[in-house]
Formats: sequence, structure tokens, C-alpha cells
Amino acid sequence: MRLDRRSLTIQYALREKAVMTLKVEFQFDFGSPNAYLAEVAIPGIERRTGVKFEYVPVLLGGIYKATGNMSPFDSLRGIKNKPEYQALETQRFIRRHNITKFRQNSFFPVNTLMLMRGAVAAQFEGVFEPYFRAAYHHMWEEPKKMDDPEVFRSAFASSGIDIDRLVARAQQDDVKKKLIELTNDAVSRGVFGSPTFFVGKEMFFGKDQLRDVEESIVKQTRQPVSKTG
Repeated sequence: MRLDRRSLTIQYALREKAVMTLKVEFQFDFGSPNAYLAEVAIPGIERRTGVKFEYVPVLLGGIYKATGNMSPFDSLRGIKNKPEYQALETQRFIRRHNITKFRQNSFFPVNTLMLMRGAVAAQFEGVFEPYFRAAYHHMWEEPKKMDDPEVFRSAFASSGIDIDRLVARAQQDDVKKKLIELTNDAVSRGVFGSPTFFVGKEMFFGKDQLRDVEESIVKQTRQPVSKTG
């Protein structure tokens, strides 16, 4: 049994096409520490699978309101043992992925409306990557009260972001409508929190589902290799 070269070439081409066409989404809100932790692991998945994740900003407060959900900060208040166990799982995740920069934000929870409108504005203006990195840096690496307008502006300015331009852009109707649209679309597809991932039509919630996310990517992009005698 040996692989026919032409068949193998076709199969590789089919797999490459599957990788290129598969839509993989990371739906995030900067206010979620678990979204920050999950995002650290995304580049590794991209390298191993060849896919590129699409980063989709959503407003977590809007999702909670639409679904009747609430943040773990509120839902775990007064519960014995479960918060401690979740903290243990978080530490395991941090060790597994060798995350060294994460710090708890003492101002948590933070109203993220300015941050998330800024993310949409940054995508429109073609400066999403530096904005995204700066936002996570000032939320979860050198934590600040990022819902304070003065702190917000100072933080982004210190990271070299033209924040006055983005703030002005974020106040425009198309940015506001886009964030609402993305948030409503997320809810209509079953989202109830962040981080949420979509691999094609399959949804996965939470940082601890990243192994399943990667497995689904591999499954959906794998092409059977024909063998000839």
C-alpha cells in the first residue's frame, strides 16, 4: 500500500481549503479574566492547526441582561467551596499554559462599554491589534480602573495608542450599532458569557474547553487520505 502522489496532493489541497474556509471565532469582553487567559493559548492552537481565529468584541453586560445570566463575581457570592475550587482550576490553567503576566484586577468588575466600543472602533480603523494588546495589558497585566475616563485615556496613551481619535470614533453611531449587532447576534446563537468560541457552527464556552475547540478544528479540517495499492 502506498500513497498516490497526485491523490496526496489533492488531499493536501482540500485540507488547506478547509483550513482557509473554516470560521473560528473568539467572542470576548475585556472584563472577563477567563477571556484574557484563554486568549493567551490561542496562538498555539493557530500554529498547530493552521487556522486563524476571528476576534469578535461583544458586550458582556448586554449578554447577561439578555440571557438573565450574571458574572461569577455575583453568582458565587456567599457560596462555600466552589469559588475556591474555581480558583484552583484557574491556577492549573495558568501553570499549564505558562502564563506569567496575569494579575487580578482589584477594581473588578469594571464597566467595559468604553473598552468594547473602542475595540469596534479599532477594528474599523485598522488598529485593532495594538489596541487589543494595550487593553488587556491595562486590565489584567498592570491592572487599572479602566472604566474611569481619565485612567482609560492615560493608560492607552502610555501604550502609544491615539486614544483621542479612537474615543471620538467610538462615539459614532456605526460603532455603537455594530457592538449592539455583534452582541445580539451572539445571544441569538446561544452565547451566555465570555469567552465563547465557535468552530463553524459548534459553540464552546469557557477557557477550559480549548482542548475541545482544537479537537473540533482538527476534525472539521481533516481530509481522509486516499491509499492505492
